Amino acid sequence: MASKVIPGATGVLALANGAVLSGIGVGAIGDAVGEVCFNTAMTGYQEILTDPSYMSQIVAFTFPHVGNVGTNAEDLEQIGGGAETSARGAIFRDVPTDPANWRADSDLDGWMKRRGVIGLAGVDTRALTKAIRENGMPHGVIAHSPTGEFDIDALVAKAREWSGLVGLDLAKDATTRQSFVWDETLWNWPDAYGKLAEPKYEVVVVDYGVKRNILRALASTGAKITVVPADTKAEDILARNPDGVLLSNGPGDPAATGEYAVPEIKKLVESGRPVFGICLGHQMLALALGAKTVKMEQGHHGANHPVKDLTTGKVEIVSMNHGFTVDRDSLPEPVQETHVSLFDGTNAGIALKDRPVFSVQHHPEASPGPTDSLYLFDRFAGLMDEYKR
Repeated sequence: MASKVIPGATGVLALANGAVLSGIGVGAIGDAVGEVCFNTAMTGYQEILTDPSYMSQIVAFTFPHVGNVGTNAEDLEQIGGGAETSARGAIFRDVPTDPANWRADSDLDGWMKRRGVIGLAGVDTRALTKAIRENGMPHGVIAHSPTGEFDIDALVAKAREWSGLVGLDLAKDATTRQSFVWDETLWNWPDAYGKLAEPKYEVVVVDYGVKRNILRALASTGAKITVVPADTKAEDILARNPDGVLLSNGPGDPAATGEYAVPEIKKLVESGRPVFGICLGHQMLALALGAKTVKMEQGHHGANHPVKDLTTGKVEIVSMNHGFTVDRDSLPEPVQETHVSLFDGTNAGIALKDRPVFSVQHHPEASPGPTDSLYLFDRFAGLMDEYKR
């Protein structure tokens, strides 16, 4: 079918089931395919759009007003790269507003253009969210054409032909290509991010698509960090004689990345060193310990998720971003469940009873989100103290 003009529209979202949402194009021009999810966070859109865990996904923001704080050079979560290794597209209820914040150095629309993020505004994000809740996360193509010309049939066909995230190893593209040292610490008002002065620990972070704030939170415990590629062998990691190893967040199917990562994680666990997993790192640690992971219908994406820490009895409000989950019924001995989502009862944390090894599904570093779970980095540091003794 030839291109056709949709009156008044410069942007569309074409879904694999044939449904088409039209509105106002924002950001980069062109089209991108991905899994459509929704995020319930009220703030932190720049951090969300630069989180590598959103690779091959199109994010619909449930909060209607986006753009008021603009963007800046400091609030990037990605170590390097652009939309190819983070969120491919963004959907807004209203056209992004002009920035009104002293830290802003760009408006959202211009920033999205430079990064290659395609946006769609002026659509009913509440209806889209409801559809995802009822029917799961669909495959879709988001497109922006200033002329309003779209080949709808071709866009729908592209959405239908996309293979989806199941079986997809995206960490290999999101990871760093070479090792590097990180020493930036958490934000210290009003002096911005700090620098690690006196290291207490040597930590290796396996990068499956790590967020900057995970590294900052870890460095703030006194850890000198060496970040290594996702496919680094356990022997090479242990040769650095670290006090602990962190398995980072990242995109894609944990079972696919686990084909090469799980055997190495098993060796790290067997070494007796403290191991801490976050998000994708949590899922692959579970696989290494004998559990299973499954694809979720709508996933968890937002900064208002209630999680209970079963070891303390406390309920925390946390940031989450995942479309796969650990099957809690598959957890073998000596693995214990430590955290659980109070939204749907899915697993949110595990630990070994006989080794200094634990992990969580949520993002304790927040960014965006509340810092209720920031203590987990101190828990990891405590395990490293015991290991060093």
